[in-house]
Amino acid sequence: MPHILIVEDETIIRSALRRLLERNQYQVSEAGSVQEAQERFSIATFDLIVSDLRLPGAPGTELIKLGQGTPVLIMTSYASLRSAVDSMKMGAVDYIAKPFDHDEMLQAVARILRDRQNAPAVATERGNGKAAPGDKAATSTAANGEIGIIGSCPPMQDLYGKIRKVAPTDSNVLIQGESGTGKELVARALHNLSRRAKAPMISVNCAAIPETLIESELFGHEKGAFTGASAGRAGLVEAADGGTLFLDEIGELPLEAQARLLRVLQEGEIRRVGSVQSQKVDVRLIAATHRDLKNLAKVGQFREDLYYRLHVIALKLPALRERGTDVNEIANAFLARQSARVGRNDLRFGHDAEQAIRHYSWPGNVRELENAVERAVILCESPEISADLLGIDIELSDLEDDEPFASLSGASSSANNTSHEPTEDLSLEDYFQHFVLEHQDHMTETELARKLGVSRKCLWERRQRLGIPRRKSGATSEG
Repeated sequence: MPHILIVEDETIIRSALRRLLERNQYQVSEAGSVQEAQERFSIATFDLIVSDLRLPGAPGTELIKLGQGTPVLIMTSYASLRSAVDSMKMGAVDYIAKPFDHDEMLQAVARILRDRQNAPAVATERGNGKAAPGDKAATSTAANGEIGIIGSCPPMQDLYGKIRKVAPTDSNVLIQGESGTGKELVARALHNLSRRAKAPMISVNCAAIPETLIESELFGHEKGAFTGASAGRAGLVEAADGGTLFLDEIGELPLEAQARLLRVLQEGEIRRVGSVQSQKVDVRLIAATHRDLKNLAKVGQFREDLYYRLHVIALKLPALRERGTDVNEIANAFLARQSARVGRNDLRFGHDAEQAIRHYSWPGNVRELENAVERAVILCESPEISADLLGIDIELSDLEDDEPFASLSGASSSANNTSHEPTEDLSLEDYFQHFVLEHQDHMTETELARKLGVSRKCLWERRQRLGIPRRKSGATSEG
C-alpha cells in the first residue's frame, strides 16, 4: 500500500485530504510544516509527498531536496501559479491548484505513483533492454522506451513510431480518439521526449472550466477586469511558458477563447483579459478531442483557421476494442496496481474473466476497464476474479473480429427450412445478410441472434452496417 506524506498547515484541508486518500486505500501521514515533517518522519521513505507551497517556516519546495528522489506534488492557489511553475523547475513532479476537485487529486496521485512504479523498468530498458521476468507492465514499458504506454498491437506500434518522430519538434499536435483512450498519456509522452521535458507541462480540460471563466483561466486577467477581479493573475498559457500546454477536449473551447488561442499560435504572444499590452510566450501546444473538429468548423462551431493551425500533426489513438490482446495486458497491469493498493498479491483473473475482458466492447475504453478492475479487486473474496465481479454486461459484448459468425454453419442446419450452407463463394457477411432476410419474418431478434451465434447488440450493429432494416411485424415484436 503506497505511503503518502501530507504537509499542510491548514488543519481542515489536511484532514479532508487525509480522509480522501485513506478512503482510496492509501496509507497517510501528515505534518503541519517542513520542520515538523523532519522531526517526525524519515521523509525519503515515503512513496509520495503532497505539500502546500506556502508553509510556516520553510516552503514546501524544501521537501524536494529532503525527499531524496521521492516525488513531491505541490498544492497552490491560482493566485500563486507562477510560483508553482517555478517549483516544478526546482524538481517538483507536478502541481495542483487549490481548491482542487477530489477526482483531480486522486488522478494526479495515481498518475505520479504509476510513473514512479514504472521508472525502474524504463531505467532497465535504457541500460540493457531487459525487464524483470514475468513483469508484463515492465516488459511493455521497456518495449516502448520512454513512452511508457502499455500495449504492443500494430496500431499502437505505429503510434509509438510517430510519437518518437514528432516529439523532438515544436510542431502543434492534435490527438484524436474516443473518451477514455488515454490521450493525456500520449501528450505526456510527447512532452517527456521533447527538448521541453524539464519545463512544465500544463494540462487543461477545456470542458471542466465554466465558459465564463475559461478566458481568464487560460490567458490571465488584470485587476478590475471584471467583477471579482481584485488582483491581477497569470493564466495557464503564461504558466506554460517554455514548456508544453495540453488542452484536452479543445472542441469545447468557446469561440472567443479560440480567437485568443489563435493569436498565441500565430504571434507567440498573449494579452491578459482587461490589458492593452501583450507579452511574448514560448509554448508548444498539444490538443486533444473526441469530436470531429473538421465538421465542427464546417458548421461554424469551431474556427477553421484554428483547426488548420492545430492539425499540423494529427495522431489517432485507437479505441480499446481495436487493440486486440492489449486489453488483457492492460487489465493485468491494472490488477497488479489495484492489488498492491489493497495489500493482496494472490489475485488473478479467472478464465471467464479473461474472456469477458477480451470480448467486451469497452465503450468507455481504458478508463472503463480500470474502473472495472478496481471494482473486482475490492469485491473479490477469493484469489480468482470471476467475470461477474467486473460489473460489465457480458451479454452485450461483441465478439472478436475474427470470430463473428463462428456458429453460422450450426445456424444453417438448425434453422427451420434452411438449406443454404456457407460456401467458398459466399462470404460470411453475405451469408449473414441472406440468413437475416430469409428468417426475420418468422423469428424474433433474440432468436435470430441465437441462431447466428452472436449477441443482439452485435446483430443490431451488423444490420446498421449492412443496411438491413428491421421488419415491423408481429414475429419480430418483442416487449
